[in-house]
Amino acid sequence: MTTLVVTTGSGSLDLYAQKLADKLDIRKLYTDIYQGHAELFNISMISSKAVKAVWRDWSFVRMMNRGNGMVHLPNHHLGRYGLFLNMPYIITVHDLIRFLQLNGHGNFIHRPNFRDRAYLSLDYKGIRKATHIIAVSHKTKQDLIEHLGIPEERISVVYEGIDHQVFRPVERRLVNCPYLLYVGTEQPRKNLVGLLKAFGRLKSHGRFKDLKLLKVGSAGGPEAEFRVETLRAIRELGLSDDVIFTGYVPEEDLPAYYSGAECFILPSFYEGFGFPPLEAMACGCPVIVSNVASLPEVVGNAAILIDPNDTANLADALETVLTNEGMKRELVARGLERASQFTWEKAANETLNVYNSVAQSVGTEHMPAKAPARIVPVLED
Repeated sequence: MTTLVVTTGSGSLDLYAQKLADKLDIRKLYTDIYQGHAELFNISMISSKAVKAVWRDWSFVRMMNRGNGMVHLPNHHLGRYGLFLNMPYIITVHDLIRFLQLNGHGNFIHRPNFRDRAYLSLDYKGIRKATHIIAVSHKTKQDLIEHLGIPEERISVVYEGIDHQVFRPVERRLVNCPYLLYVGTEQPRKNLVGLLKAFGRLKSHGRFKDLKLLKVGSAGGPEAEFRVETLRAIRELGLSDDVIFTGYVPEEDLPAYYSGAECFILPSFYEGFGFPPLEAMACGCPVIVSNVASLPEVVGNAAILIDPNDTANLADALETVLTNEGMKRELVARGLERASQFTWEKAANETLNVYNSVAQSVGTEHMPAKAPARIVPVLED
């Protein structure tokens, strides 16, 4: 029997676990342990919260070790627990962003303090110890091989999905002016400042005076003042009247934002997968993304690819979508077809295949339960 750990937060890594849980008829263990750690990022090692977190972590490991069979940890930041498990486990790795930053490959998020570096080190040791790894893209698989030395045969690629009952073209509109759309945080790896520069270049022509840039989503985690940097760039570029922040929006509102946009842009320097481009495509919105990391793999031939370091390249791509109706229609048609290939049903079936294959290799028969057995740990602060 395989147990899927389901994290109950609201982030993209939690979404992955929750969507798989909806589609897989296996034993599940629901926990808020990951959300609790995310909220404690950048606190002192000797604070009372840090001490309490260690006790909570140890309680969580002890509880899991009382189980049997195999465990699926749905994101790489649970590797810190896998390291102490006494049963075989599978772990899903969504990206190696933190690892790459720690090893000098770029300023992607925010440099962690000593406590967080210690936890991240445990994560990567836990990944190396895993019986098998699910990577959400071939790019992530290649990173695992190259940077963590994981043998290729211990990694399976299973793409994530999107909910096509939610993400589809809709008539509802929430903005009454023409706008470009960005959905995501303001972490450095997202290259929002690069998008702002390209947007400013586009606005300087005078042809798009009514055009706005709509930014959906929170600024990022509490560990750094990402919004401060964003607002500084907006002021310096003279775009204070042209950028709209919505903050966090519920999932049911996202299709309206996607459907009404002139174009969706994700100019990231690094993505392990990237939900928003597929969500935009599924809603009939033309898409522009970076030509790096996993993004070309995910969008296929259904988006315009740009160099994230080339502001002029991005500005030209934006102008093309805004002025070339033929190109726009082609991108919409290709995007709808591409997005249709990514479903949670497909992700769940392929994940179940991994369970069965790994169970056979370790001599543990995997038998799906006839009814989901739900274990909901109550972990008090």
